[in-house]
Amino acid sequence: MIEMQGVYKTYPNGVTALNGIDTRIDQGEFVYIVGPSGAGKSTFTKLIFREEKPSKGSILINDFDLSTMKQRQIPKLRRNVGVVYQDFRLLPRLTVYENVAFALEVIEEHPSNIRTRVMDVLDQVRLKNKARFIPDELSGGEQQRVSIARAIANRPRILIADEPTGNLDPETSWEIMHILEEINAEGTTILMATHNREIVNTVRRRVIAIEDGMIARDENRGDYGYEI
Repeated sequence: MIEMQGVYKTYPNGVTALNGIDTRIDQGEFVYIVGPSGAGKSTFTKLIFREEKPSKGSILINDFDLSTMKQRQIPKLRRNVGVVYQDFRLLPRLTVYENVAFALEVIEEHPSNIRTRVMDVLDQVRLKNKARFIPDELSGGEQQRVSIARAIANRPRILIADEPTGNLDPETSWEIMHILEEINAEGTTILMATHNREIVNTVRRRVIAIEDGMIARDENRGDYGYEI
């Protein structure tokens, strides 16, 4: 599903963010990516949806070889990988409905299918009644749920959640976590980069800990493992 072999990433300023990553993540897994700030977590996730390219090594995502991928193939890859950001990244002038629909319009989904799919995913994240609202009219937790709906609208096989609870209070964080668990239960692979110790230690899943650009720990049903 996701396989990295000997992956290195060095940025133009000379900083080596990843220093020999070897790992495999199978379809349907839920994996926490943890580690100190600056350890390489963001680079790790960015490589998976080709926002960054590896300096060395191979990355296989389903049938895609990201190391040799042509620029024109990237949109096809990203139809299989949804991304949820800490800062939501919603389009401020569009309604909730339009924000989610936009994700389907850019892949040229047939208009007759868009409305049905948008309302289905808004129902899944408990926001069907807020379809006509704009982002500024929503709470932070509601905006994050719109972000999730947008990310899963085209049924990606992989969902990357980059600090999805980072800007939210504990109760709202658990609401987001329950939605992510439901999405995972339907077969979507989830990689969640997080500093949320309580969630990792309560909902035990596979934990990949990255330190100094290397995998320091890879445990099934692991714990957070760091003092905050």
